[in-house]
Amino acid sequence: MISLTLLGFLGLTILFILLFLRMPVALSMLGVGFVGTIIANATKFIEVGMASEQAWARGLKIAYSNLAGETFEAASNFNLLVIPMFILMGSLAGASGMSTDLFGAAYRWMGHLRGGLASATIAACAGFAALSGSSLASAVTMGRVALPEMKKYKYADSLATGSVAAGGTLGFLIPPSGGMIIYAVLTEQSIGRLFMAGIIPGVVLTLLFIGAIYLVVTRKPEAGPPGDRSTNAERWKSLLRAAPILFVVGMTIGGMYTGFFTPVEASSVGAFLTFVVALSRGTLSWTKMRQVILQTMNATATVFLIIIGAFVFIPFMALTGLPAQLVTTLTSLPIGDIGILLVIIAAYMFLGMFLEGIAMLVLTIPVVIPIAIALNWDLVWFGIIVVIVLEMGMISPPVGINVFIVKSIAPEVPMGQIFRGIWPFWFAMAAMIGLLILFPQIALYLPQTLVGT
Repeated sequence: MISLTLLGFLGLTILFILLFLRMPVALSMLGVGFVGTIIANATKFIEVGMASEQAWARGLKIAYSNLAGETFEAASNFNLLVIPMFILMGSLAGASGMSTDLFGAAYRWMGHLRGGLASATIAACAGFAALSGSSLASAVTMGRVALPEMKKYKYADSLATGSVAAGGTLGFLIPPSGGMIIYAVLTEQSIGRLFMAGIIPGVVLTLLFIGAIYLVVTRKPEAGPPGDRSTNAERWKSLLRAAPILFVVGMTIGGMYTGFFTPVEASSVGAFLTFVVALSRGTLSWTKMRQVILQTMNATATVFLIIIGAFVFIPFMALTGLPAQLVTTLTSLPIGDIGILLVIIAAYMFLGMFLEGIAMLVLTIPVVIPIAIALNWDLVWFGIIVVIVLEMGMISPPVGINVFIVKSIAPEVPMGQIFRGIWPFWFAMAAMIGLLILFPQIALYLPQTLVGT
């Protein structure tokens, strides 16, 4: 029979092949985890002297039991209610035109500066990320609003598309991040603590993105010409129009920080308040509500299926002992904790060239978390680093899913131009990771002061 460690490597290899062939992430993990569990258990039973036919029957029974049990656990997990609630919150925000108000406010205050429209796009993406929790939704929604404006003022295609692609990735870091929810579930960490940990890094990364735009337009002023200067009255009016959105964000995040809401309660309150704001704007029709509900159900089902797939795949990896082998190998290297962290980051960057962020997250968690635990790393701090590296993958060639999203909005812009525009933001993300390594409190300060922890 095959050794369990070799079986683990084969399982990972087959999973990579399936993902490369564009098989759905969830179904790939379900298939590999289910079949792998059968083989791993049958191998163990045969090794202790059980008859081959009985061993395979027992392995199949355990695999079915595991599949049913993990599916029920994911579907009945109360804490996972945050997923449909925050998805609904983002869908309502997008359908009701709140993104236009956010961009309008940012544009009125920053548009007159050189590169101001691109900076306003980053700021609006950060604001919309706090409503949607989705990088794709942020890129699509803000791209449709911001790209025509930047084209109107003759912005360089690379800067315009690069700022939208990079700004969209903030949806993966700024709470309520869907990526953080999945990380929290797979690593058994507090969703509320992870959300708090993402706030300061999210703000700092937003400022680093704006700094990257400043460097680009300083070096090449024609890339980002200044827009029209708004009057003070126009600025305050735009801010007033965006105030309900900022109020919703403040209530959900502030409620979690003070301990007034649990993450599940905060998600429900946020969705309800967003619905009230959307109704008050008069922009929700029955057709839009139907679209919002269908989008929420579709996205929720996709995320839950991914979680179920991960719950089936992770026990298989544990059975093979492969994560334990990797822990032993990496911790024995004479490169220290920082060296091991840099190796993990480099591996994520490499995978990011070929895999989508959620796929990378669920694929690597069973391998890297045992290493983080063995080295005594804070899993909340490590989670923020992982999320930022995944953000880098979203704009890295050749896959860069956010780049393809922007390409679909601006089909006339060559892919080469879009990829050329993302590099200043990519290096800003690398700088953010460096800051987190040097100053872990950037991520840990708010979780450590979180009421109720």
